[in-house]
Amino acid sequence: MLKEDDKAFDFKLSGIDNNGNEKIFSLKDLLDKDLILYFYPKDNTPGCTAEACDFRDNFNALLSKGYNVAGVSPDSVASHIKFKEKQNLIFPLLSDPDKKIAEAYDAYGEKKLYGKITKGIIRSTYLISKDGTVKKIWHNVKAKGHVAAVLSFLSAS
Repeated sequence: MLKEDDKAFDFKLSGIDNNGNEKIFSLKDLLDKDLILYFYPKDNTPGCTAEACDFRDNFNALLSKGYNVAGVSPDSVASHIKFKEKQNLIFPLLSDPDKKIAEAYDAYGEKKLYGKITKGIIRSTYLISKDGTVKKIWHNVKAKGHVAAVLSFLSAS
């Protein structure tokens, strides 16, 4: 289980960069600044759209605190392209179709949905420093208001 102060797991995932180009991303590619790596269940769903747009709308505030943002979901790169374009997202979206990276980051597993236990993506966010150390973890986050909580944590630290 990944904990705060552990080294974040490296990965190689296909994704869409800020210019809309498909490329393979590794963790190192994203660590030119500290990183907010967030896992979300599905493109173009109400909660995931609200969360992505909240990161988009607060991107400059996060950047001013020294953080890049990247989102990860099991959706295909083609789905990510449409989602980025439709929502004008200005950060990379990475595709983890087999959920191996989500599992490594404890962002995939059992969760309750309408009182029923299912298996799926657990909405989670990781603050990772430039040296690859996990500084903060949020699991089971609520889409609305989460970015405000991240900003509040960054302001206090």
